[in-house]
Amino acid sequence: MEATPAAAGATTEPAHVLRSDDISRAVTRIAHEILERNRGSDGVVIVGLQRGGVWLAERIADAIQRIDGQPVPLGRLDVSLFRDDLALRPVTPVSVSDIPVDLSGSRVVLVDDVLFTGRTVRAALDALNQYGRPASVQLAVMVDRGHRELPIRPDYVGKNIPTSRDEDIQVTPEAVVLKKVTPR
Repeated sequence: MEATPAAAGATTEPAHVLRSDDISRAVTRIAHEILERNRGSDGVVIVGLQRGGVWLAERIADAIQRIDGQPVPLGRLDVSLFRDDLALRPVTPVSVSDIPVDLSGSRVVLVDDVLFTGRTVRAALDALNQYGRPASVQLAVMVDRGHRELPIRPDYVGKNIPTSRDEDIQVTPEAVVLKKVTPR
């Protein structure tokens, strides 16, 4: 079925890029890659970025426990007050950060749903400093859509989806959906 042209400012028919079973396979693969790179789960802490990265971090942590047999610490990080665009668009914290362990000396895996410009990850790196000095920080994302404005690259990727700036990616546990947004 072909999408019909949308009205100005509207979106066209969404395209499902990944379905639930594809997401599950990507999560399992990312968990295996994290374990391989870190030679197991000792010293690894998974930190999901509020809001889109939290569900993905939980699934990755569950997969690591299934594979390795031991739980990994799991945290949540709200980076809204650490963003560099507060003057452009005021942001209020919408979620609470919860890091259950001191990060000093640990290998932190930041998890987010979509990597776009890299600015959220930059904010996360600043926010992590409040919780200790990790030995390393790695980045896992379900979708890398390109368009980086900062020199940030993910270590673990579910799927690379090159996009244009007039497209939007939505990631949920059920699907990854690509929508074309027509300019106003």
